[in-house]
Amino acid sequence: MTRQLISSGSKFEEMAGYSRAVADGDWVFVSGTVGYDFANDTISDDVGEQTRQALKTIASALAEADAALSDVVQVRVYLKDKKDVLAMCAVLKEVFGEIRPTNTTMICDFAEDAMKVEIEVVALRRRSHGSV
Repeated sequence: MTRQLISSGSKFEEMAGYSRAVADGDWVFVSGTVGYDFANDTISDDVGEQTRQALKTIASALAEADAALSDVVQVRVYLKDKKDVLAMCAVLKEVFGEIRPTNTTMICDFAEDAMKVEIEVVALRRRSHGSV
């Protein structure tokens, strides 16, 4: 299998010269993904909605790489404010509760004030995908 570069159309990908995801062999590495809706160039003020949107963007990149959220083995979350941990975790549990990937969450700042959460994942592609 050859290396596949995947884009979400984010202005940040173009600006910084990176791919949303890179698939190489059975592995898929998804870059840090914020809660922007890139199709509409909008971002919610709600950290839960930003988490959901980031995961939608991630799921789309994984699908383009013939993978799914059920293939995720590692999650890294960057969160702007520790007061948002529970709201972000509730969304992660909805999505990954049965999958149970590893997870590291860090509190940090972002380049744009509207950003509250950024998520990156690593997935190991399997032959069949569940309905996640």
